[in-house]
Amino acid sequence: MESDRYYQSATFFKNFEKCEAATVAQLNDIYKPDINQKALLVGNYLHSYFESHTAHENFIKQHEGDMFTKRGTLLKDYQVADSMIATLTDDPMFNNLYQGKKEAIVKGQIEGVNWKGKIDCLNLDRKIFLDLKTTREIDRKYWNEEKRMWQSFMDEYNYPLQMYVYQQLIYQQYGVMCTPYIIAVSKQEIPAKAVISIPKKRLAEAQEEIETLQPRFEKVKSGFEVPIRCGKCAYCRKTATLGEITSMENLIN
Repeated sequence: MESDRYYQSATFFKNFEKCEAATVAQLNDIYKPDINQKALLVGNYLHSYFESHTAHENFIKQHEGDMFTKRGTLLKDYQVADSMIATLTDDPMFNNLYQGKKEAIVKGQIEGVNWKGKIDCLNLDRKIFLDLKTTREIDRKYWNEEKRMWQSFMDEYNYPLQMYVYQQLIYQQYGVMCTPYIIAVSKQEIPAKAVISIPKKRLAEAQEEIETLQPRFEKVKSGFEVPIRCGKCAYCRKTATLGEITSMENLIN
């Protein structure tokens, strides 16, 4: 947690965008968000496989109690994860692309702020890096209430921002400007897969997003500004107190 206070990361930056109050509480170790542990473990199961054989074996040993039934049968979610692994390992394009240093830690500064990241697969010779993403369905649409439009899972989880950050940190650490690619695989029994590029204009938008929002987030993080409550997340609901009486006409925004 101390590392998260010293370094900014794509994860915490996006958390700040959702709710400043909840993120500060998490950084101060007074609030732990309710994370879907099974989904997290399944994702780590897949990532460990492509990191190395040893990493995967160690992951299984550490989490046997979470992965198997009392009869020793692999739970359904991990069977699907095995299908996700198989659909990638059986694919020639994936095997050609996913070559390089795995789980590479990168650090640097963006607009004077310390950042860190972990690259799933970094290939400096090819000037590319790749990030594995699991999603319910690759073509699933998500409604953006603020923009009043449908968007893909790439926008829903703001992956362009993460890839921009990684690109900048790689360049600072190695002096190589690498092109990012997302390798997406769906959590379906018969998984879909895709290699996804990110247009330069989307990376430029991510840069502008960080330049615009980061100064305030750093002030909030340092305690110089009061964090804004989103009023909708689990933390805000948990810590809310009754205030003004609300008309029934105002219940729906």
